[in-house]
Amino acid sequence: MDKVVATAAEAVADVRDGASLAVGGFGLSGVPNELIRAVHRLGVRQLGVVSNNCGALESGLAPLLAAGRIARVTGSYIGANKEFARQYLAGEIEVEMIPQGTLAERLRAGGCGIPAFYTPAGVGTQVAEGGLPWRYDGRGGVAVASPPKEVREFDGTRYVLERSIRTDFALVRAARGDRHGNLVFSRSSRNFNPPAAMAGRVTVAEVEELVEPGGIDPDEVHLPGIFVQRVVALTAEQAADKAVEKRTVSG
Repeated sequence: MDKVVATAAEAVADVRDGASLAVGGFGLSGVPNELIRAVHRLGVRQLGVVSNNCGALESGLAPLLAAGRIARVTGSYIGANKEFARQYLAGEIEVEMIPQGTLAERLRAGGCGIPAFYTPAGVGTQVAEGGLPWRYDGRGGVAVASPPKEVREFDGTRYVLERSIRTDFALVRAARGDRHGNLVFSRSSRNFNPPAAMAGRVTVAEVEELVEPGGIDPDEVHLPGIFVQRVVALTAEQAADKAVEKRTVSG
């Protein structure tokens, strides 16, 4: 039952070229930076990543993206990541952009063994009708476009069918975790880390604070250890390394 692995490098050592990764985090909150750095040091390529965004301010997935290691992104937000936008428009990567809530539910459904579900989000748009550019040809044209999806009516309302997501690995970050893999997430880092963890066939969690079994009240567990295969305890310095995307001051 003890799922603790000594190092991040050991925890991701079996990630191979072409692997799919569900990666937690919301903006710069709750991003598994140590695990991502370990994947970067492996040198693996042609990765398919599923994440709300693809890194920012040279953190998160940004180093993998800049190194040309990512072949496909499934996400919901490009934001101010200029390198992500450049690679997408240049046709260097394939990008499936989907509504944010749909992304979270596709991940959660995958972890629950639900193959697909109907949602009203995207009905009447290219999300349902197809034609969204997945890959550009580098000359302003579209090389690969999204296919149309099934739409059905229930009780007078139209819904689009969305497939669930399962990935080879999931990388997440938690505020607290025990040796059995039970995790607690802090604030907005809870938005995508739990569903990303559920979607992975092998889920690796880096935790800011490692406690012994029983150290977390069962009522406080956000993600049960059944979804987690490996746990890496961060050092105090690693746990405190948290970037701020935008600083504001009050007068």
